[in-house]
Amino acid sequence: MTTTDSAQTPAKAPAKDPWDLPDVSGYVVGVLGGTGPQGKGLAYRLARAGQKVIIGSRSADRARAAAQECGHGVEGAANAEAARRSDIVIVAVPWDGHGDTLKALRDELAGKLVVDCVNPLGFDKKGAYAIRPEEGSAAEQAAALLPDSRVAAAFHHLSAVLLQDPEIEQIDTDVMVLGEERADVEIVQALAGRIPGMRGIFAGRLRGAHQVESLVANLISVNRRYKAHAGLRITDV
Repeated sequence: MTTTDSAQTPAKAPAKDPWDLPDVSGYVVGVLGGTGPQGKGLAYRLARAGQKVIIGSRSADRARAAAQECGHGVEGAANAEAARRSDIVIVAVPWDGHGDTLKALRDELAGKLVVDCVNPLGFDKKGAYAIRPEEGSAAEQAAALLPDSRVAAAFHHLSAVLLQDPEIEQIDTDVMVLGEERADVEIVQALAGRIPGMRGIFAGRLRGAHQVESLVANLISVNRRYKAHAGLRITDV
């Protein structure tokens, strides 16, 4: 008895649903630079959504003060402790301290998923403009400095004002997520989706991070002209 070619060919696995994202509710999230407006806003929103969050700062006292302001069980610690105790670490430090901060925390961040949301920007009398780091982007600089970490990029285009406003229930925006490994990108997408109104959208590999980081300069111009807190929505997805 012969077997047909079609019977010998294994069935092709169905394509993975891009919206089939993992459960990230059990992850501890550290936010380095969590005493600044963006970091504190992200810490507040994630904790309000039920995530365990630890704010990190160069000063443990400042971190604890910021955590108390956030409420919702947020803790504060020095950067190194926050990194050690977290599963996912969001980097929200000022651009001028980005490289030095990550170099100092290389050991603590080893094996962690590091999510860089830093925007390298300059300002002059014409407004905000993008800076291109030697590595290509802040996220690529993070990847170069943290060879033992898994680096993704996300959360660049969020208004710190909206994030920190307790009267606002939803943040209606999409979060562009970039990374090298699909599993890591999906974790970050799912983390963004914990915040009501947000979606995490895959936007390519880290080599595309410069365009995403740079777009913040345009959003700053939009906000100044229209007195707004503009975000992004990706259509037809």
